[in-house]
Amino acid sequence: MECPFCYPKLDEDESIVYSNEYCLFLQKPQPVLVGSGLIIPKAHRETVFDLTPQEWQATFDLLHQVKGYIEKTYKSQGFNVGWNCGHVGGQEIFHAHLHVIPRFEDEPLAGKGLRYWLKQPNNKRIGV
Repeated sequence: MECPFCYPKLDEDESIVYSNEYCLFLQKPQPVLVGSGLIIPKAHRETVFDLTPQEWQATFDLLHQVKGYIEKTYKSQGFNVGWNCGHVGGQEIFHAHLHVIPRFEDEPLAGKGLRYWLKQPNNKRIGV
């Protein structure tokens, strides 16, 4: 199967909201994480650790543009921004992608960050 992020136009639900020379910001309708999207490099890179310096800078630049767009469009009060790397790290599509997730004060889990779930006692390694 081809990488879906290498061919985002093939997904009719996917919108390319912003782009620059090296990156795209993609969104598709989300029933729970409204306004969320992904920043991906245009070139296939497996993880964030494979990005070139130019792709890093382009990601940074696009992230600031996306932040303004999400704040204006969705009226978010906060963000979670992050990468999943490798299968154990939660990566399901092996094309680097930066999650940009707006957060809202009226959410049931407002104030809970990404680490909240990882710090739960049931996530403790066995035998350590």
